[in-house]
Amino acid sequence: MSELAMVQSEETQKSQVDTETTERFIAEKRLGERIRRLRLKKSMGLVELGKHTGLSASFLSQLETGRVVPTLRNLARIAMVFSKDLSYFFESEPQAVFRIHRRKERVRLPQTGVEFPTYFFESLGYLVPDRDMDPYFAEFQPLTEEMEPKAHMHPGYEFLYLLEGDLELRHGDQACSLAAGDAAYFDASTPHSYQCVGKKPAGAIIVTMHQPPSAMPIPLRTVSAAAPGKTSSESAKGS
Repeated sequence: MSELAMVQSEETQKSQVDTETTERFIAEKRLGERIRRLRLKKSMGLVELGKHTGLSASFLSQLETGRVVPTLRNLARIAMVFSKDLSYFFESEPQAVFRIHRRKERVRLPQTGVEFPTYFFESLGYLVPDRDMDPYFAEFQPLTEEMEPKAHMHPGYEFLYLLEGDLELRHGDQACSLAAGDAAYFDASTPHSYQCVGKKPAGAIIVTMHQPPSAMPIPLRTVSAAAPGKTSSESAKGS
């Protein structure tokens, strides 16, 4: 079975996030561990924290062990006791990033902003917080009369590797044809679009990188060297 056909397998395709994936996404934030660290840092017991927050000690224990998920209101009560902003519980912690995204857990979404999507995509990095790049699997559909490729643009750069099929990539006023195994790297702040030009869907890996294009370097002004103990103006006068 080809790589594209495997991705297209019916059992791996879905259009909404399942409960298991949602629970794991919440667990990634380690809310209970963060609450426990704050409490122990203040040498505070569960009963004492309960008195300050209005939450029972048993409920707080379940929060810390991950058996229940706090509402924003309860999380705000805890945050205020420790003089923390709510964002504290969702900020990324300094740790080595390692995430596995299973094929069966991905969500297949259509191209946005059009009635008849010309492609579908699946995020390959949705479990990574504050990521510097976004990897996707994209499947481009053979065009029908109702479909019309729509150009889009965004800050940063984009990389595309075509797994299977035939694809036309338009970038500004340029157009090029890509076959399986071809790759493209381009400035994504220029309007670009894709069009499947074969009779079968074309599959690709796309990676968007968030950093904006580098600014043009500022030329340095040449300054003549002055003799020791003299300014450049004094050197000019003495020359």
